[in-house]
Amino acid sequence: MERKRELKQQFKETPIEAGVYQIKNTVNNKIFIGSTNNLKSLNGVRFSLESNVYMPNRELQEDWNQYGKGAFEISILEKLKKKDDPYFNEKEALGKLEEKWLAELQPYGDKGYNKK
Repeated sequence: MERKRELKQQFKETPIEAGVYQIKNTVNNKIFIGSTNNLKSLNGVRFSLESNVYMPNRELQEDWNQYGKGAFEISILEKLKKKDDPYFNEKEALGKLEEKWLAELQPYGDKGYNKK
């Protein structure tokens, strides 16, 4: 019980970080690139896929259902570096970071689940 309490406290103390993530199908090597302002929420993405309610991408959900969770890897590609600038727009910066990864990896068509 004490270990569970320690893990909860550790989770709460972990700073909230924004970033870009990848979901990779290891069977057909297709990838999905996404971004979130809270990387802790990736557990929620996995849960949505496992519950068959992942709405952002139907094709990804269908492949998840077909191949099973063991065929997918979720990883963080890059964390957003926040600036101590009062004019820093996190949402805009995160969008640019995601665009960078989309341009680099081109996860469209046979290579991925993203739509242009």
